[in-house]
Amino acid sequence: MTAQELPPLSGKAALVTGASRGIGYGVAEALVARGDRVCITGRGEEALKEAVERLGSDRVIAVAGKAHDEAHQAAAVEAAMAAFGRVDYLVNNAGTNPVFGPIAELDLNVARKVFETNVVSALGFAQQTWKAWQKENGGAIVNIASIAGVSASPFIGAYGMSKAAMINLTLQLAHEYAPLVRVNAIAPAVVKTKFAQALYEGREAEAASAYPLGRLGLPEDIGGTAAFLTSSQADWITGQTLVVDGGLFLNAGVA
Repeated sequence: MTAQELPPLSGKAALVTGASRGIGYGVAEALVARGDRVCITGRGEEALKEAVERLGSDRVIAVAGKAHDEAHQAAAVEAAMAAFGRVDYLVNNAGTNPVFGPIAELDLNVARKVFETNVVSALGFAQQTWKAWQKENGGAIVNIASIAGVSASPFIGAYGMSKAAMINLTLQLAHEYAPLVRVNAIAPAVVKTKFAQALYEGREAEAASAYPLGRLGLPEDIGGTAAFLTSSQADWITGQTLVVDGGLFLNAGVA
């Protein structure tokens, strides 16, 4: 979408973590497409710079840093407030999954890293946006969870446990932040991103055959869902986890 094609500014602003690529980028793209201004975060400055150029530097800013770093969380929210004067929406997408294997053999330090990045960082960003804007002005939060958090997830158990915790975090925040702030989660199945590449690389057709809709997810599928959950159309929805899985769970229990 070129600058000439962008809609008028909505007057709203968002912070999307882990958004230099993949699902986070898809979310940022969907929010920009409806007129929001967006602050994106990620670890790589160069990747963030490229993302800002693609999304539009007149509407998007970036702050590089590690999601679990409290100083980075504060800096990102401060930058968004300085640039936009508000942070209506927070989308917690930053995550990690550095290990593949049975949890019986899982290094506990790796488990701690997964929870620190996937869960504690989301809470930190939620606290920061609450204090900076949402406590007085309202808004919405969307946590990107996973179907791994609502079912057994062989070989990615630590990731699944962390996403289950994120779903419960969604419930806790929804209860505590009501009525001003709505908090929901999205639980995607496999989405075609570099992050999930190991789950389908070299066997995409086979992986997609398990999905009734016949394909794996795309970042824009999740972006559109996040845009809906942060819109006025979702004003009576909070504390929910929306499974976006191409129908994968329809096959549950089928031999």
